[in-house]
Amino acid sequence: MTAFQIILMGFLIICAISVSFSKNLLNSILIYMSFSLIMSILWVCLESPDLAITEAAVGAGITSVLFFVTLKKIHAIEGSESEKKEAKENE
Repeated sequence: MTAFQIILMGFLIICAISVSFSKNLLNSILIYMSFSLIMSILWVCLESPDLAITEAAVGAGITSVLFFVTLKKIHAIEGSESEKKEAKENE
């Protein structure tokens, strides 16, 4: 194992621990995205480009977008100013 791979694995451990202690859902998703991107770099280092592409597309791409949409639907992420005004008027 090279020093670069060991550093990346250290970052993976840091991401895994910090996502479990994060109180903010948006920060947790961003940390999860960084975990997936680091993991895809590790797959490239391990000479598995097919797994790297899949990890980047599914892990950091599609899954993160679905998490963002879910947070938006449950109103965990605040929208634009016009949406906030509409929400206040409807109350």
